Amino acid sequence: MTDDLRREGLIAPAPAAPGSEGADGADQLGSPARVDLTFSVAGAPAPRSIRVPPGVTVFDSASWNGIAIDSTCGGHGTCHKCKIQIDNVVGSINGQRHEIPVSRHDAKTFTPDQLAAGWRLACLVSATRDLTVDVPPLTTRPKAATVGVGRQVILRPGLQKRYVELAEPTLADQRTDLVRLLDAIDDLELTVDLAVLRTLPTVLRRDDFKVTAVISDEALIDVEVGDTSKIRYAIAYDLGTTTVVATLLDLETGTPVAVSSMLNKQQPFGGDVITRISATMMDPEALPRLQEAAAATLRELAAEVCAEGGVDPGHVYEVAIAGNATMTALLLGIDPEPIGVAPFVMSTATFPPVPATELGLEVHPGARAFLFPSLGAYVGGDIVAGMLASGIDRDKRTRLFIDVGTNCEIVLTDGDRIVSTAAPAGPAFEGGAIRCGMRAADGAIEVIRLSATDLPDGAEPVTLQVIGDVEPKGLCGSGLVDAVAELVKVGVLDSSGRFIPEEQAKEVAPALADRLTRIGEERVFVLYRPTPDAEPGDCVVLSQRDVRELQFAKAAISTGWSLLLTELGLEAGDVQQVLLAGSFGSYLSPASAVRIGLVPSLPVLRIVSAGNVAGEGAKMALLSVRERAGAIALLEEVTYVELSDRADFNDRFVEQLAF
Repeated sequence: MTDDLRREGLIAPAPAAPGSEGADGADQLGSPARVDLTFSVAGAPAPRSIRVPPGVTVFDSASWNGIAIDSTCGGHGTCHKCKIQIDNVVGSINGQRHEIPVSRHDAKTFTPDQLAAGWRLACLVSATRDLTVDVPPLTTRPKAATVGVGRQVILRPGLQKRYVELAEPTLADQRTDLVRLLDAIDDLELTVDLAVLRTLPTVLRRDDFKVTAVISDEALIDVEVGDTSKIRYAIAYDLGTTTVVATLLDLETGTPVAVSSMLNKQQPFGGDVITRISATMMDPEALPRLQEAAAATLRELAAEVCAEGGVDPGHVYEVAIAGNATMTALLLGIDPEPIGVAPFVMSTATFPPVPATELGLEVHPGARAFLFPSLGAYVGGDIVAGMLASGIDRDKRTRLFIDVGTNCEIVLTDGDRIVSTAAPAGPAFEGGAIRCGMRAADGAIEVIRLSATDLPDGAEPVTLQVIGDVEPKGLCGSGLVDAVAELVKVGVLDSSGRFIPEEQAKEVAPALADRLTRIGEERVFVLYRPTPDAEPGDCVVLSQRDVRELQFAKAAISTGWSLLLTELGLEAGDVQQVLLAGSFGSYLSPASAVRIGLVPSLPVLRIVSAGNVAGEGAKMALLSVRERAGAIALLEEVTYVELSDRADFNDRFVEQLAF
């Protein structure tokens, strides 16, 4: 609609009526009809200028024009991640001095010196005049698990190649070209794409009827000149909300050729599925943008793994995609709103094979995409792929599978029955809503160890392990869990999650007491000081609010698995193995997870980091048609338990809050 285009700055605003207050090119508030924003993005070759209507936020202006600014809340002012620096923070409108105001969220996020230097949160800055904006570098390659626990499979891919040498037509043998080819592959009943028929006569005659038929399941998708039967590749995708991983497979040998990962390009719309669903509900143009962002992510990764493996993208004939229900819906352009509101209904649990070109992939034109089915609105195809890889339906042990993330999926089996559920953990594990939180990238603290007393001379009470071995910049999810677990262990945090008083800390943990301080009215614990006399606001800290965020996240998860145990009549001690899946689970300390109650209190040897099991399941679906059928069969074997209608959920949740 025209009004939508004007709102997004794609066409000029409607002219004001003659004689009105805004008829001279300015609106009734004295702002110009359009404002110019110049973005200097770290790492970009040159600044980029755009024009938008006045009043649009800097964050939205950037997002509409493909300029990525970090955010996990989708521009709602709650995550405090969309940090920018405005060069001309003081300017003028119609000759009058104008300074970009400081919101209460800005005041919580930045020091007074940073505010004076023009630092603001992009989602809270309205562009009422021309601005020059510096955008910090966005972490597009967070640390991610690219491999995981899997099983050996019998190599029987759905993608086949058959080399045949056909008899040339004669007056006595006037069979059509297609019949001639199909007669040579008489063990299969094949369907044929129109694109194949268009090129078939030329291809057959180019090399004296010596050709290779390319078959995807029961579809003939191409006929190639000569013997190319040894050249067949596929790409397995783990389509995560935060990180996407692609693995290029050689289907002839069953081995990985190349692997790559990157941040999901949907990130500007929010760090979790709920904010992305909300974006489609508030803006009718958000769905196609989200669809294109997902497609661009898959497309870029495909190009990377093909380049790394030295493989022609035209030789990639099949892809498999394991993603949660929302990511899958957005990739396919399906309205996700019913997933986000009660009663949480998907459009479908299973999907037909989809032409890869419809997903924006630049691979073989006839390539098919297999999308994993979903068990429920919040237990999606990535979990089905993880169950397939871990063989949870083939094991007689009592096993607990937990994919820790913004939306935490949980599966439990007693060796006979399998139940699953989802728990809303929130963005804390991805660094969202954490004062110094960040994704698992260079500069993120990922391991923390604390010593309360009895330190030798010169020893530091806080030991940090930082990704990239660089100066700490913030705290990622595994570091957050470690920090809280260690503070609970040394007694600086009590069982309710509250920092103990400063005077008590001097007795309980004298080596750490000076690190308990305040930023404004909020109590914090200093994890890293860039200089010995640095102000708390310039340090990497853990705040009381951060502890609460983790507390609520872990309580949601532990409530989920405790209710599943009740569903099967089991106790926590009955669990013989806990699988921690996903990138976060790969780097999480089992001891810390047990200490804060994120997982059942079990010996740490029973807790296994399963890694990227969704990606492993996607690989298995490409390598074996039997395993692909097994993924679909899981829909009949697993019972989904909805937590939101459980009368005992709130009571269980409160019980699980304590550390």
